Amino acid sequence: MPNVRLTRQMEAYVHDRIESGAYANASEVVRAGLRLLMERDGARRFYALKVDLEDAVREAEGGGFSDFDPVAYEPESGDDAGVRFSDLRGT
Repeated sequence: MPNVRLTRQMEAYVHDRIESGAYANASEVVRAGLRLLMERDGARRFYALKVDLEDAVREAEGGGFSDFDPVAYEPESGDDAGVRFSDLRGT
């Protein structure tokens, strides 16, 4: 991986974190920062999914849905596929 160029303020922060003993070297500081970014991005995706699910629930509760047809969705799940959707529903 190529070298990373930091601003003076970032370099000073990295140096301070190492001098304080919080991190042993610059790589540890950078990895910690990347972990935080990854966590934040994961949280964004989670909350976006949560909003989508809440919208879907509102739509379904308002009657905006239809019965699921597994054969139409996955034609290979027909009679000779073993367990059928109707078997799972208990009907």
